[in-house]
Amino acid sequence: MDHAKALPSYLIQRYQGWKATAYAENQSWYRRLAEMGQHPRAMVISCCDSRVHVTSIFGADQGEFFIHRNIANLVPTYDPDGAQHGTSAAVEYAVTVLKVAHVIVLGHSSCGGVQGCLDMCSGKAPQLEEKSSFVGRWMDILRPGFERIKDIADPADQQRALEKESVLVSLNNLMTFPFVADEVKDGRMSLHGLWTDIGEGSLEYFDPAKGSFCVV
Repeated sequence: MDHAKALPSYLIQRYQGWKATAYAENQSWYRRLAEMGQHPRAMVISCCDSRVHVTSIFGADQGEFFIHRNIANLVPTYDPDGAQHGTSAAVEYAVTVLKVAHVIVLGHSSCGGVQGCLDMCSGKAPQLEEKSSFVGRWMDILRPGFERIKDIADPADQQRALEKESVLVSLNNLMTFPFVADEVKDGRMSLHGLWTDIGEGSLEYFDPAKGSFCVV
């Protein structure tokens, strides 16, 4: 492991500060979490974007959410091909082992992955079309969403629409997983689609009855 380096000093200092304050003040709670295991009520699938802080948005404590993050909060379709699937594995574990009551897909404004999909599908990012592009092949999941918003003229409106499509595509793809569909149909679990505006701090949820996102 010669390529691994020592932790940056600023992270060491932050850790030491946390251990001396937040951990010290809640030591019994942390030990209980370690001994009792995790029993989260919900799984949250959100973007890797460093500006999206799920636990802060909902004021969640440790052990409350099972969180999976990836580029543009996407869920692929069910594909048991024997290959390695990180997001699908996380969904399987949350649903079949942790027995979460809710799966939440959280999209956000100014998403770089969604912008990459827009550029790729518009012919402006040939590098993402390359077979060797991990980002490009991942964003292929969102191509159906692009087809639905490609005629929106205003660039800002188009990106926002595709950000919300990333949520809807993921919700639809979740239902292709047999164990997800069974839980939803039997009423043991529910799916939720959310979109947050980073700058405004606003939150919208998808209302199936209206077929649109509504402000919380």
